[in-house]
Amino acid sequence: MQLYIGNKNYSSWSLRPWLLMKHAGIGFEEVRLRLELGEGSEFQRRLARVAPVARVPVLVDGDFAVWDSLAIAEYLAERFPEQGLWPAERHRRARARSVCAEMHSGFAALRTHFPMNVELEMPEVGPRVLAERPEVARDLARIVSMWTGLLAQHDGPFLFGDFCIADAYYAPVCSRLRSYGVPLPEAAAAYVARIHELPAMRQWCAEAREEHDFIADDEPYRSAPAR
Repeated sequence: MQLYIGNKNYSSWSLRPWLLMKHAGIGFEEVRLRLELGEGSEFQRRLARVAPVARVPVLVDGDFAVWDSLAIAEYLAERFPEQGLWPAERHRRARARSVCAEMHSGFAALRTHFPMNVELEMPEVGPRVLAERPEVARDLARIVSMWTGLLAQHDGPFLFGDFCIADAYYAPVCSRLRSYGVPLPEAAAAYVARIHELPAMRQWCAEAREEHDFIADDEPYRSAPAR
């Protein structure tokens, strides 16, 4: 399989399936493209060869392409049922899907004012934005309430006990909160640290900080196949 992603420094949507597959040990070849806007860009031309949308991530499995991070996660859960990518128990699985859908379509204020930038360290920004933007504070309050409730209910260390799609879905939020020094209560702060301690997350962050020199003009960056 091939996973088409954007810049690791900025592409929060790409991080989700990449982290999920890497953590689960699902083999894939990474194809990293520089995020570009505009008709006819190299980014659009590359993606047009494999999918009808000019957005990342895209998973290519043989001659079949799946796009959108949530659709990719669902596809992988069905393709590799032995990996337990969703919780096994029905109610836990439904709740995990609910919080993923909430992330997929919500938290617009937090996304806008805390854009993902892995290499950024601006701890003064988080408290200021929360003080000036009540809509961001509301988004954060909901996320903190969700995390703390799920961690307590399922006794951690991840949202539903074991690492699952929901944790991969909130990993970009963890990165945003760390970049901008957003103050968090103890349980939420510990969860952010736990996500960043994952070997796959450490790899993503390290490669994000090194990627400013990547990608030749006429070929996408290709890493060694993930194991």
